[in-house]
Amino acid sequence: MTIGPLSFNSTFFLAPLAGYTDAPFRQVAHEWGAAAAVSEMVSAEGLARDSANTEALLKRYAEDEALIVQLFAPDVDPVMRCLDKLMKHEPVMIDLNCGCPVPKVVKTGAGSALMKTPEKMHEIVSFLVKESGLPVSVKFRLGWDASSINFISFAACAADAGASMLTLHARTRSQGYSGNADWSQIKVLADMMKGSGVRVFASGDVFTADDAIAVMRQTGCDGVMIARGAMGNPFIFKEAGLLTNGARWEPSLQDVKATMSHHLDLMIDSFGERIACREMRKHAVHYVKGRPGAVKAKGLINNAASRQDYEEALSLLA
Repeated sequence: MTIGPLSFNSTFFLAPLAGYTDAPFRQVAHEWGAAAAVSEMVSAEGLARDSANTEALLKRYAEDEALIVQLFAPDVDPVMRCLDKLMKHEPVMIDLNCGCPVPKVVKTGAGSALMKTPEKMHEIVSFLVKESGLPVSVKFRLGWDASSINFISFAACAADAGASMLTLHARTRSQGYSGNADWSQIKVLADMMKGSGVRVFASGDVFTADDAIAVMRQTGCDGVMIARGAMGNPFIFKEAGLLTNGARWEPSLQDVKATMSHHLDLMIDSFGERIACREMRKHAVHYVKGRPGAVKAKGLINNAASRQDYEEALSLLA
């Protein structure tokens, strides 16, 4: 699949997840078949102001040759001020977040608040397309709430601004992550963009490889952004890739244990053992979820402070 001048070996991407898609997690997802992995949400204002915490979100793993950065901003001003600093990190694509429903983001006018101000989104995308020379994508929702569904006009506005890719999370902002994603609306968008050259990606309620295949077949979208379905389950990318051709595969217990240990080691290399062991807890509980011995393992994980603590937790899985 191609997006602008970029080529990808599959249609399944790791979606941006605040607090999760750091360099170690993106590396693990890539190793298990993700065609691309998008960074955590990066504040354009924070980057413009030389925030060390913001800059850290742009760290890439050693083999990361295709860094895709997701930016959030309320208008074009901080994007203009941060672009030179962003380009020093040599991203291959920039994604504009117009879907985050979190109050602290929305109250600034960024995230899904941009669904209310499509003219500001248009200005940001136009600027990025012209000044970065990179493909620009836009991730958005059905609308602010059930009474203001405007994804069709919003998508048309983004395409007019020069966006190469559109990702629709098929819920409204007011739904947050509750209820069900309405995949039928992704089909509406995919049909609308057919023949335009703009790629359409699906997002929402893709928790298994079967879900990933189903949403593509039901909607005719070009690709899938997998978010919560990849938490503790980077194997979903290999599963979905094989299932595209009708082949079934699932990770063994050894695959799970080895991958979780590898993930932890990557985090230790990036952040040091103390911080890594604290941050790994949110990933580890998903790795062990639903497996025999998971309850006792989670008890250890919730207080894990060393690599040995995690090894003991993994030893409880059967």
